[in-house]
Parts: sequence; structure tokens; C-alpha cells
Amino acid sequence: MKKPRLSKSSCRALLLIAMATTGLGFSATAYAESPAQSVQQQTQTAKGHVVDENDEPVIGATIRVKGNEKKATITDLDGNFVLQGVAPGATLEVTYIGYKTQTFKAGPNSIIKLESSSTQLNDLVVVGYGTMRKKDLTGSVTQIRPDKLANENPNTVQDILRGTPGLNVGYDASAKGGGSMQIRGQRSVYTDGNHNDPLIILDGMAFYGEMSEINPDDIGQIDVLKDASAAAIYGAKAANGVIIITTKKGKIGKPTINVSANIGINTKSDYIFDVYGPKGYMKYREDWYKSSTYGMGDDGTYGAYKAKDGNGNLVAQPGYYDTPENAQRLYGVDRNTWLGYTNNAADATDMSIYAQRLGLQGNVLNYYLAGQTVDWYDHTFRTGINQDYNASISGASERMNYYMSFGYLKNQGAIRGDDYRAFRANLKLNGKITDWLEIGANINFQDRTDESQPVSLGTNYWDSNQLRNSPYSIYRNEDGTLAQYPMDHSFYNGYNYDFEQQYIDLEKGYQVLNTIFNAKVKLPFNITYSFNISPRFQYFYDRYFMSADLPNSDPKSRGVNRGWGKNFDWSLNNTITWDYTFAKKHHVILTLVQEAEERRYWSDNIEARNILPTDALGFHNTQNATLLDSGFSTSDSHQTADALLARLFYSYDDRYMITASVRRDGYCAFGTNNPYATFPSVALAWSFTNEKFWKWSNIMNTGKLRVSWGKNGNRSLSDPYVALANLGAGTGATMGYIKPDGSTVDMKYLSVSRMANPNLQWEKTEAYNVGLDFGFLNDRITGSFDWYHMETHNMIMNQRLPGFSGFGSITTNLGQVNNDGFELSINTLNIQNKNFEWRTTFGLSYNKNTIKHLYGEYENVLDKEGNVIGRRESDDLTNGWFIGKSIGEIWDYKVIGIWQTDEYEEAAKYGQRPGDPKVWNNPDNDVYNPDGTVKEIVYNNDDKVFQGQTTPKVRWSMRNEFTLFKNISISFSMYSMLGHKSMSGWYLNGDNGGNMVVNNCNVWVKGYWTPENPTNSYARLEAVGPTGASSPSKCYDRSFIRFDNLAFAYTFPKQWVKTIGVENLKVYFNIRNLGTWAADWEYGDPETGGLATRTYTFGLNVTL
Repeated sequence: MKKPRLSKSSCRALLLIAMATTGLGFSATAYAESPAQSVQQQTQTAKGHVVDENDEPVIGATIRVKGNEKKATITDLDGNFVLQGVAPGATLEVTYIGYKTQTFKAGPNSIIKLESSSTQLNDLVVVGYGTMRKKDLTGSVTQIRPDKLANENPNTVQDILRGTPGLNVGYDASAKGGGSMQIRGQRSVYTDGNHNDPLIILDGMAFYGEMSEINPDDIGQIDVLKDASAAAIYGAKAANGVIIITTKKGKIGKPTINVSANIGINTKSDYIFDVYGPKGYMKYREDWYKSSTYGMGDDGTYGAYKAKDGNGNLVAQPGYYDTPENAQRLYGVDRNTWLGYTNNAADATDMSIYAQRLGLQGNVLNYYLAGQTVDWYDHTFRTGINQDYNASISGASERMNYYMSFGYLKNQGAIRGDDYRAFRANLKLNGKITDWLEIGANINFQDRTDESQPVSLGTNYWDSNQLRNSPYSIYRNEDGTLAQYPMDHSFYNGYNYDFEQQYIDLEKGYQVLNTIFNAKVKLPFNITYSFNISPRFQYFYDRYFMSADLPNSDPKSRGVNRGWGKNFDWSLNNTITWDYTFAKKHHVILTLVQEAEERRYWSDNIEARNILPTDALGFHNTQNATLLDSGFSTSDSHQTADALLARLFYSYDDRYMITASVRRDGYCAFGTNNPYATFPSVALAWSFTNEKFWKWSNIMNTGKLRVSWGKNGNRSLSDPYVALANLGAGTGATMGYIKPDGSTVDMKYLSVSRMANPNLQWEKTEAYNVGLDFGFLNDRITGSFDWYHMETHNMIMNQRLPGFSGFGSITTNLGQVNNDGFELSINTLNIQNKNFEWRTTFGLSYNKNTIKHLYGEYENVLDKEGNVIGRRESDDLTNGWFIGKSIGEIWDYKVIGIWQTDEYEEAAKYGQRPGDPKVWNNPDNDVYNPDGTVKEIVYNNDDKVFQGQTTPKVRWSMRNEFTLFKNISISFSMYSMLGHKSMSGWYLNGDNGGNMVVNNCNVWVKGYWTPENPTNSYARLEAVGPTGASSPSKCYDRSFIRFDNLAFAYTFPKQWVKTIGVENLKVYFNIRNLGTWAADWEYGDPETGGLATRTYTFGLNVTL
């Protein structure tokens, strides 16, 4: 961004002042030529032109001879300079506030392009309790600059991070967006309490809020600490890696006002299934009823209307479920014969007879005959409008730095009723009170709604999903009111979301105040002391009203839910840093930290039911509820923690580096015998390209080897009291007590429902990392490669207890999970000239976790004859955890195809028929007759096989950026996940669960087997598996490639917009989620397994 400068008249005045007041030596003596000819021949006049990053002239930049402060001048109004009396080949130095100092050789026509000092942030990486130069890093750290993604208008922090090697970011298709985050795989089988999520650090302090509280527009840079040595400084909280977010601050110069406005169009791009339209609905019902007539005919062919009952009679006559026209065409059945299959009313039409044979009844039948249809897709999905507005004011002087921003976000999801709104404000101040004291504050406020009530997309038969309504239904009654029962109240209601919403009211949301206050004191001997404290307050409210005026509802189940919750957290640290360089080669940084924190939570909830005499006041009246039908509850928690840290960094001559740290953490949630743990780390680095023997700098100019080891802890628990016994309501909540007179009285009672474990301790991860940072061709190609191995011990697990203990399980430390993998990131500058630039970023990561140990319970290993040949640790079949396998390993029956018509007899042996799934059978598990023939085909756990894992092994991402004529920017990005699988039973076409087909509901559009369509991919309608495996799921490859984003931006030439007082004006357009290619998966989006959206965004950015 171009630095702000004054008008030409103001610049002239400043130039005169500079000439009069600065020690630039504008005396006659300084510029007088020596009369000696020999001296004249040894000097020259240096001339040149200084411009900024946008090739605009820099006015008032200082040009001086390096090492001679008096030999200097400044650039004029056009950025030109003339400096006389310069020795040939002298080195000149150019400085200007807000830009990097640059040196160059004196010449007659030099052109110097200054680089903004803000870009020096790229050379600094936030590593926790301070920053380090990239070249000094000894750990595995990845830096992300959000400003490079500005044209893509990232709505969430996750949108910025998606595609970072080693960081797995989930995809959330809701209006709110976001997604889960995980660094280098899942470390533990324990998943409660966000146990495998990374630690978030915001401006140097632990952040316990929701990522939506952070406005992406306010982020300056993000640093991801991935290996143990980099993350170990956060000890107990860093076992899953650390994400450090640093917000923007002001830049020296006049105040900068930045305003952006974005309007997006949000549409559904994918969903699990479509539903049938009217014609497809009737064709499906034909095939569904005809599937029960499939059988082997007397002519030796298998097909419809050939199945016979126990008496040898056809279960249905040919053409019975077809229209009379199709019965004639397909089966040679004339109309009169067709009519004679049933006793029909005198006024019955062919259309009504056909519909009734296909099970249509009640109003659905009437709507069919009347041609009354409703497209429930249109009442479920929509084109949502996203609005994102942000404004900021920032600036800085030598003493003060400030950044203020406000953002308003209002998104509509692709599902009706999915809405999200958030106000976000940020104030960041930093002031230099004296030369030795700095103070600062960072205040972040958010008000957001969580009132989203989207149309249900549940696929179970009991879910209120209006997509399952028959297309022959009504949305409104004849009088124009919304229909409560779109189908028929007498046998199946159907569901109308808009009708139900008339009797529901919801107010739900959060107000959050995040604050950080800091002070820094500079002490003698390059010692700095800093104090930071971050109080955080969060208020949650939930007011939900379900009116008993809903027709045919039970007032005992309707009423008001009112709840509130309050969080108050604080953390502080005292940090002493000694940063010193000896003899220009020995660089030492010693960091000492003391930390403490406290977290508290309170909540109350009321469930008021059967409000009398009326609930007309909505959620404003709970006191009139009927006590016996109502309920209330409370919850609160209190947590404390403290820590001490020491870290030492040493570098010799920018070639050899070592970082060592040790941290001692304490946390109240662990057992009284193990509240503290120690987490050490050490890392080494060697910049071999700085060695004198390195003679290939023209090819490889940057090369650094890194090796690290460290231990981290994990304290993320679902309940901070899991190590303690508790008191709770008993099974029946009351118990009869005998009084002295022999009578009984019903009394409330409490019971202990959790066993204490005073030995519960920290879950610990030990990690090794070997890395290489590289740069080729003067850093036109840069990147890094990392290999890692991690071992997580003492996992937090629930160990089952025998029944006589009185407890089902106890929380304890068991097992071990290993994670192994590598990461590769490459950045290239492919082409760069005056009017065209092309950059590429590529990332590749591989991760595999392995369960090494679980409960420490062992079992015998038997051979085929039942002899014991060894022992092995037992698997956990209930949770699907297997020793030596991935946490997400798939172990199930294997579907190997579909029985075809020519396999009729073989299928019968398994209790199946053509169209049913073939399931692999282990012959060693079957029961045999004495003569060796099969007596019984058996399916049990011995027939299940390992078929892959549910988590991707390989992830890659690629981004290309093009700049044309300095004003036009085009970029596109894509990412991929490979090597993971998923089980699904949709191919079985079991659509009649809960009698959905019988009740005239619509069904999902899927492929299905018929004798005329003998596919080997889909089973027949209502297919069944063999006895013992009646509903076998099928394994699908979920690998995919997503075309994630395409962005265009145009920046108006500065000379066009300067006349209206605008510093910078940019318009842009982007499309998110252009398309997805999936290897095998066909049931919705391959990443979400269901809904995905496509968003078109138009944006405007103005800088004043």
C-alpha cells in the first residue's frame, strides 16, 4: 500500500525546514569543489530517482554516503536527487520513514525502489512470548498472511487457514461457516472437550472464545506452531499444536481509513440426494411394489410378476402395478383384464385404480387425481444473501500506535431458516509513555446471534424433513392459510416448516468482551520486562417459546425455555527477556515466564410447561407454568492453572542455532497426586548456505536443517471435575423412607455417580521433527520439508469397570497413539516482468496415526485348531479401536457385488435373491456336514475385514496468483483430501423404514437394481443382506479434489482516484467452491457427507 504523503506546497515547506534544521551539510564548504584537479578526478556526481512499491516518487527521502553522515541530500518533489562529491563506487544509503533502509552503488542514473517496512513482518514470526526472525527459527512454523487472500473475502479464520500444510480445516456449509481444526492428525482416542483441537493464541494471550469472534479483516498474520519444540513453550495446552493470531496495528503516517463492502449470493451446490418429482415419484412406486413380484418364472427367466406364494399362485398378476397402457405394451394384458384384477367402484377411473394399486390414499390420492403438486425443494432451499461490511481507522506516530475497526456480518445460508448475524468491534492501542515504558490495550467486542433454525435435513424416518412430503400435497389451504398437514392427518401428517414456525419464537446469542492489557519496561543490559493480562467476559442467553396454540398439541410439552450462562476468564503472564549479541556473532535470547489463569462458568435453565391460563405472553412469562410439568437446572465450574517457563535461544554467526525450553504446568482438573507436570524441548538448526564452503549460492541461496524434540501436555477435558467423585440425583430421584410409625414418605436423595481418581494425570505427547528450509534462484523458489514422529502416552480414557463396583467406568490414563507424517510447502515466483507476475503456492502433507496400546488387557492368540500360539493386547470392538490400526479404521462386512439373475440359486443359499448384496464370507467360520458340504453359512465378527480409514492420509493444496499490468489480479486455489473411506447403506434402498413408502412419502433419488437394469453398484429396492449381516454397509472411497476459489480484482490507477481524495480503490469478484471431483462417493458432498454451498461475492475496498 502506498504511504501517505503531503501536498506539493506542504512538501516545499518541509524541504526548506529540513535544509535549515538537519545536519545534512548544505554549506558552501560541503558542496564546493576543490580547486585541485586531482581531487576532482576522484569524485563524481551521483544522480537517481527514488520510488515506492507502486512506482510513485518518494518525496523527502534521505540519501547519504554510508559511513559519512554529512555527505547527504534529500529527494525533491519528483523523487529525484543529486549528490555531488561522491567517490567512484561509493555505497549510498536511502532512508525514509515507513520504508526499509536500502543501500546501492553511486551512479549517474540510479533507480531505487523502496520496500515498505511493514513487509518486515514477513521476516518476523510470532513464536510465543515474543517474535523471532525467520532465519533464526529452529522449530516447524508456518506463517499465513491474510492480506494475500483479501480478494477472496474470507468470512472466517478457517477460510484463511484452509490449505495450510499440516493443518486440517473442516468445512461448515452453514450460514455461520467455520469448521474444525486439527494439526498433524488426531493425537488421542479421547475426543470430548475439544481434546484434539489446537491451542489458539490471540495477540500473545490464550484465547478461549469462538473463532467467529475474530474478524478476518482485523488479522495481520497467523503463525502455526506444529512441532513440539515450537509449541512446548505453551506446555500443558500445546499437545495439539498452536495457532497464533496477530491482529493489525497502525502504520506511521497520516491516519488511514479503510472501508470494505461485500455482497454475496449463497446457493446449494450439493446435497445428499434430490427427491422425485411427480412423474418420478409414481415410477418409483411402480418399481417398489413390483420388486416384491420378482421371481424365477416357469420359462427359466427371472423378472417381475413371476414370484409365487406358498400355494404356487402368482403374488401379483402381470401388469397389476403398471398403467393399462404399459400393461398392454410390456405384458400383453388388455385393459379389461387389467381392470378385472381388482373390484373397482363404478365411477373409478383408470388413473384412480392405478394410483390406489400403488398405495396412494386419502388426500394424497385426491391431490394426485387433481394434479395438485408442491415442489418441497423450493420451500427448503433458497438463494441466500451474505453481507459483510468492515471499516477501520489506523495510524501511528513515534509515540502512539492505534487501530480501530467495526464489522457487521449478516449471512443467509442455502437452507431456509439458517441465518447468522454478528457485530464485531476492535480497538488496539499502544503508547510509548517514556523511552523505557510502553503500555497497550486490545479490546474486542462481539454481539452475535445463534438463532438459526434451518429446515431439518435429517434423513431418518422420524426426522421432520419436509423434503419427504409427497409431491402430491399442499403447502397452503384453500383459504390461503399455511397447511399444518400437507399430506393427510388421518394416516400421515407430513411436515410444513413454515406452519410450525408460526408457533415458535427464539432469541439466542452471545455478547463477548475480550480484552488484553499490557505493559513493557525496558531495563538496563537489554533486559525487557512485560506484563500481560487478558480478562474475558461472555454472556449467553437462550429464550425459546413453543406456543400451545399449535393445533393438536399437548400443553404439557409446550411452553418456554429460558436460560443464561456467564463465563469470566482471566489469564496473566509476567515475562522477562534478555536479548543480547556478543562480538556481533553470538546472539542470545533468554525468556523467563510466569503464568496464572482462572476460568469460571455459571448457568441457569428453566423449562416452563403447561403455562396457564394462557401462554400469550410468550417467553416473558414462566411463573404461570405448571410445576409438575416443568423443570429447572443449574451448572457451574471453576478452573485454575499456573505455569513457569524458561527458554534459551543461542545463535552463532547466523549459522548454528539452538533453542531449549522447560515448562512446569499445574492444573486443578487432574488428580491430587498429579496436578503438575514438566514439559521440556530442544531444537537445533544449521544454516549451511551461510558456510564459507558453500559455493552454490547462485543456485541454492537458502538452506537450513532443523532437528527438534519435545514433550507437550493436553489438559482439554469435557469436565474439569472428572478426577473427583460427585453427587447427583439417583436413578429415580426420590426414595421411600420409613417413618417411626411404619408409614413411608417420598424423599429426594443424592448418590455418587462417578468414581474419583486421585492419580489422573496429564496426557503427554512426545514429538520428534526433522526439517529443511530451502530457497533457490535468489528465493524465486522457497519452501520447507518436515518429517515428524509423535507418541501420545497416558491418554485420557474411560476404562470400563465390573458391575460389582457400582460404577460403569472410571476416567484414567491408558494407551498410546502414534502419529507419523511429512509436510512439504513450496512457493515459487514463476514469471515476473513489468506487466505480468505469476506466483504459485503448493502444499502437501501426509499423516497416519496408529493405536499402539489401549487398556493393557491381553488375550490368547489361537491357531485354526484352537491351540494357544501367543498373546496380544485386546482390541476395543465397541468403539472400533484396534491395536496397530488407525483411530478411524473401518472394520466391517465387505460388500463385493450384487447378486444377478443368473446367480438365483447361489443367492438362495444365503437367504437372498437377485438384487441383494453379496457379502464376503469367511468359509472357516461356516458349519459343515460330515461329508464336507456346507450345513450353515454363518456371519459374525470373523467375517469382518479391515477396509481402510475414515481420515484422509494425504492432503494437498495449490494456489496460483497472477498480476497483470499491476492493476489486475487473478487467483485460483484448490485442495484435495485422499486416501480415506466411508461406509454407507444407502445403496440398499431401504426406503420404507417407518413405513415411509407405505405412507405415501417421497424418497431420495438413488440408483437401484431391477432385472432390466442389472447394475452391480446398487441393490434392489428394500434389499437385504445374508442372515447375520442383514444390513451390510458398503465401503466408498471419499477422496476428492475441490476447486475452492476463483477471484478477480481490479485496482483503479491512483491518478484516477486521487482527484476524489481516495488513496486506493479496488473492486473484486470471487466464487467459492466452484466444483468438486470425487473418486467414488455420490451421496452428497464428499467432504461434508451432505450439504455444500457455492458463494458468489462482489466486493469493494476503499482506502482514504
